[in-house]
Amino acid sequence: MNLARLVRRLLPLLFLLTLGWFLWRKIGPALSDLNPLNAEPKVTVTHNTVLTQIESLGKLELVRYKFKDIVEYRRASRYPLLPDAKVALVVGGEAVGCLDLRKIRPQDVTFEGDSVVRVVLPAPELCSFQVKHNQSRVFSTENGFFQDADLVDQGYKYAEVQVRNAALQAGILAQTQRNAEQILVPMLRTLTGRRVVVGQQLLLPQVGPKQ
Repeated sequence: MNLARLVRRLLPLLFLLTLGWFLWRKIGPALSDLNPLNAEPKVTVTHNTVLTQIESLGKLELVRYKFKDIVEYRRASRYPLLPDAKVALVVGGEAVGCLDLRKIRPQDVTFEGDSVVRVVLPAPELCSFQVKHNQSRVFSTENGFFQDADLVDQGYKYAEVQVRNAALQAGILAQTQRNAEQILVPMLRTLTGRRVVVGQQLLLPQVGPKQ
């Protein structure tokens, strides 16, 4: 008799607990989203893009050289008792050879008879060279004395100059000229129906002021 009475008293409580659990499962996620502590922070972006320059492009990229190098940059210490600062970099870089077609003058294209067209192309250029930072990393730094960032920056600048020198030594300008002829000669032959003879503009040496 006492057990039956206890069960009757507990049934309403169990019913309320079950109902509360059921309601929480249904509306709990919605209430959680309304909680300001759980809300994602609002992000506001303000920008004002200004066009600063329009530049006409006429450079025909013809060859790209890619380099991989290990560079050790050493900076001498200002103080006799302190060791030199050093940084070692694993560097990836690239250089691009091109022709600036804006430099072609009217007199650089001449027709000879009915079968020949002679074209004088501008001199090939090293139009860009750079260190690819996504292909580079710092291998080690020594004795930076809290100036590691500046030391690494100088090391990358030195490496960029080396990319330029390596490209020129590897003959990127001559390769640019060869690629230009391979691409432009068939194109001009198709457009004109003539035999194409290609030359190159001469770079005149700069004359300094008279002493």
